[in-house]
Amino acid sequence: MTDDSIDLARAIIKEHASQAGAALPILHALQECFGYLPEGLLPLVAEALNITRAEIYGVATFYHDFRLEPPGRHRVVLCRAEACQAMGGVALAERAKSRLGVDWGGTTLDGHVTLEQTFCLGLCACAPSAMIDGRVVGRLTAERLDAMLAEMAP
Repeated sequence: MTDDSIDLARAIIKEHASQAGAALPILHALQECFGYLPEGLLPLVAEALNITRAEIYGVATFYHDFRLEPPGRHRVVLCRAEACQAMGGVALAERAKSRLGVDWGGTTLDGHVTLEQTFCLGLCACAPSAMIDGRVVGRLTAERLDAMLAEMAP
C-alpha cells in the first residue's frame, strides 16, 4: 500500500469512527474505495476502534460481502434463494462454477471474473436471477449465462 492509500484509508476511518457500531460502516466504505479490504488496512481500523486485530478480522471474514482479495474485473453474483433454486438456479450455479473453474468467492486465474452468491436479489417473480457487473438479470437461462460469461472472456 502506498502512503496515499494509507492516508485515504485513515480519512475514511476517521469519518466513520464516531458512529455507534462503526466497524461495519468503516469496512464497507474502505471496500467501496479500494474494491476490497487490503490486509494492511485492518490493523488501522482495529487501532482506531480500540479493538484487537483479531476482532476486526473476525468481522471482515464473517460477512460474505467483504473481500480480502482483489476481485476480478467482472463480478457475477448468482441468487441462491429458494425461488431461484426452485426455478433452476442450482443447475445454473453449478454451470457457472464449472465454466469459470472457481468456487463461490473465487476469481478466475486470469483475474477476469469473480463468482459470488447472494441469498436474494428481490427478483423472485423473475427467477432465477443474477447480478452481472452491477446489472440485475432476471429469468436467467443456461444460454444467457453462457453468453454473458463469454462476453467477459479476455
